[in-house]
Amino acid sequence: MEIWHIWAALALIMVIIEIFTVGFFAICMAFGAAGAAIASAVTESLSWQIVVFAVVTLLSFLFVRPFINRAFNRKKDLPKSGVEALIGRTATVETRIDAAAGTGRVAVDGDSWKAVSGDGSVIEKGEKVQIEKIDSIILTVRKINS
Repeated sequence: MEIWHIWAALALIMVIIEIFTVGFFAICMAFGAAGAAIASAVTESLSWQIVVFAVVTLLSFLFVRPFINRAFNRKKDLPKSGVEALIGRTATVETRIDAAAGTGRVAVDGDSWKAVSGDGSVIEKGEKVQIEKIDSIILTVRKINS
């Protein structure tokens, strides 16, 4: 068996490992092993083959892996759902929002949520507010100036 067979087998094993794992680490090593297999066709020096393996693997980690991660992890492009979809929405105050009294409820799409004012101001019943953030089941809102 020639040395390039070993490098090619290592590359194939790394591809198989990558199929069963996440993170795109093994595929970078597969690129390095493929590079070393090509280098073994050019030179018989094991030292140079190892150097090619290390350099190609490093370059794969630096340039190929981030590209692959961006291509496969596009969750940011998906529409928001659940409570995340409430941020930025408009709500109507059902119960006066007053931090001192510990009161405040808003209605969004027919659902009633406990609410606090982001700046601590009092917001009267019936006014429109915009949802700024969500902490557990409490919405932080700000009054919409009309």
